[in-house]
Amino acid sequence: MDSKKSKQDYKKYLSQSSTKETLQKDHQRNCTIFLGMFLLTTGISFVFNQIASDPSLNIAMVYVLGLFMVARYTDGYVFGLLFAVCSVISVNYFFTVPYRNLNFTMEGYQVTFAGMLIIAMITSAMTTHMKEQAAALAEQEKQLMEAQKEKMRANLLRAVSHDLRTPLTGIIGNSASYLEMEDQFSREEKMALVEHIQDDANWLLNMVENLLSVTRIDNETARVSKSYEAVDEVVASSAARFRKRFPEAEVKVRVPDDVVMVMMDAMLIEQVIINILQNAQLHAHTKKPIELFVEEDEQFVWFHIRDYGDGIDESKLTSIFDGEGYREVSQETDSYKGMGIGLSICKTIVAAHGGTIGALNHDEGAEFYFSLPKEMEE
Repeated sequence: MDSKKSKQDYKKYLSQSSTKETLQKDHQRNCTIFLGMFLLTTGISFVFNQIASDPSLNIAMVYVLGLFMVARYTDGYVFGLLFAVCSVISVNYFFTVPYRNLNFTMEGYQVTFAGMLIIAMITSAMTTHMKEQAAALAEQEKQLMEAQKEKMRANLLRAVSHDLRTPLTGIIGNSASYLEMEDQFSREEKMALVEHIQDDANWLLNMVENLLSVTRIDNETARVSKSYEAVDEVVASSAARFRKRFPEAEVKVRVPDDVVMVMMDAMLIEQVIINILQNAQLHAHTKKPIELFVEEDEQFVWFHIRDYGDGIDESKLTSIFDGEGYREVSQETDSYKGMGIGLSICKTIVAAHGGTIGALNHDEGAEFYFSLPKEMEE
């Protein structure tokens, strides 16, 4: 009990110490801004006092500008008001006859003093309100990002629970049938069971690859480590990996003649392309070769995967990347092979690259597309 209380007291002490240290740093920063801006505006005013025939207006504008800057970049109202008071005193002492002498009875001095204070209060109030609004917007954006992450996790969990459980059940069932009834099956029936087991195992392998892809995305920033990659090499590698998995598949690849370099995680983008190609191969019932082509504009590089098959249910176009599945399939062999998890991961990967992803129907089938922004290496 005493040990637990000691730990709690220690944590409380660390929290208080951290808060105190933060307040001290903020106070030091505010003082530095105030002092630096006051010295800068006073120095500029001395320059105007030397070179201008009637510098009073210029000097007043310089101090007003300094007042705005102090109010904008310091916390609260105190430093803005203090700058206003010091500015009025500085103008009176350095730049008003008699020089180097304070004279608070001068005509119009009270109006100037009151004006500077009013400006300080209004500016401080406006900037403080703006900073509070900015902080509130930042907090809302953070909460929205967290909500999106939670939605993604829920969608992935739902898809994983379905897409992994069913093929595992198939592997267990087929292997058990083979072991228990081996003598009763013909050679063709045995081969069929082994093929079903192999198909389910390959599907599980693809699921694992997709899940491992998510681990390459930073949980805090939802971003990935990127480097310059040649688009044609990434596309060629994706097509080769896909053909290795589906030797009977036909894919027509078209890339720009010029070499296009884009900042990306090549492994993740290959996973996106393979997921969509596999989706088309398994579910589109395409009548022609699948087309994989790349286009570019001034800001983005666009990847297109077009099939010539059944198309996509119009009601699912808006939710297709949210783990809701792809097409309504009637074949039992396809019942568990929905690409909910694959397309959801595609969306996550593309979003982590700062791009967009979408799907549409054309006259003879469906088309998936995603973009990657052209950007300079950081």
